[in-house]
Order: sequence, then structure tokens, then C-alpha cells
Amino acid sequence: MLPIGFADAQGFLHASRVWATDRFVWFELVRSAFGFAGGIGAYWMSVRFMHQVGVEATEVQTVIWFAATIISVAVGSGRFGKWPLSDQLIAGAVIVGLVWLLIRTSNAH
Repeated sequence: MLPIGFADAQGFLHASRVWATDRFVWFELVRSAFGFAGGIGAYWMSVRFMHQVGVEATEVQTVIWFAATIISVAVGSGRFGKWPLSDQLIAGAVIVGLVWLLIRTSNAH
């Protein structure tokens, strides 16, 4: 099974190549579209699972999904492993901070 966010990550990775060298690349558009289409279905299934385990707040569901997508983009691009350790730690801290804020504010009305 693919990790959550993988399909959306493929959508983002290929979308970044749609205008390679200032020329429109149809093949990358199609690959991006398939990634995003797969991501929608995977997201719907993940929301079902999140409901089953008690994650009801839309904000928390969203941040879980986007954190997974961001991690998948970073790893899938092949560049994350080349970042300095300090940058990798900061990226992790940013994601943890977003999760913290969204969990803490999800009950605010």
C-alpha cells in the first residue's frame, strides 16, 4: 500500500514540470492530473479512516493529509535527503508546529 499523500505528491511533482523550459509539456500535465485524481480518492478513504479512529475536526484531517503530502513531495523529489540535517529538522518542526496549532485550535468556535 502506498503512503497517504503519495498520489497528491505525484500531482505536485509533475505539475512543477508542466512548464519545463517555458514550454507546455502535456505528458506532465496528464501525469499530474492522474496524481491529483488518485489523491482525491485516497483522501476520501483516509477521511473515512480518520472518522473511525475519532479524528473529526476538518482542520486536523486536513493538516494530517497535507503533512503527509509535503513529506511525500520532499522524499519523492529525491532532494530531501540532500538537505542539511538542520533544514530537515526545521521542516519536521514546522510540520509538528502546524499539527500542534490545528489540534489546539480545532475546538475553537
